[in-house]
Formats: sequence, C-alpha cells, structure tokens
Amino acid sequence: MTQELPVQLVREGMTMLASVGGPLFGALFVAGFGIGVFQAATQVNDPAVSFLPRIAVAIGTCAALGGWMVERLAAFVAHALTTMSERSF
Repeated sequence: MTQELPVQLVREGMTMLASVGGPLFGALFVAGFGIGVFQAATQVNDPAVSFLPRIAVAIGTCAALGGWMVERLAAFVAHALTTMSERSF
C-alpha cells in the first residue's frame, strides 16, 4: 500500500460525505431559515416552534433519501475495501 492510497480514500470519503449529507443539511437549512423568518415576523419564540418542524424535515428527508444515501455509502465502502485489498500486495 502506497502513501497515496489513504490520502485518495480520505479525499473520496470527504466528497462522498458532502454529496450524501448535502441534501439533508440543505433541507435543514431551508427549514431553519423559514422558521427563523416566521419567528421574527410573529415574535413567537417558543422552542417547540423551531424544534418540531426541523425534526420533521430531518425525518422526512431521511425517509425520502435514506435508501439512496445508504446505497452510495455502501458502494463507497465496498470500493474502498476492494481498492485496499488489491493494492496491499
């Protein structure tokens, strides 16, 4: 195994993390921004008003995209293990 392999796998892993986590974080950002605007407009500062919609968006996004996320991560892990086993000899 060369020194380039771990660096390459970490770079690919970070790219995979960004592509898989991006939709979830984007949806949470949009929900948080919308809730913040709503709270500023109505001056309602109840913690439940901000927490419950955000958790609902997170659960909904994971339910909608969870299969795709797991599929991409599993493919990356399989690729990483295959690459490490082929280049270690």
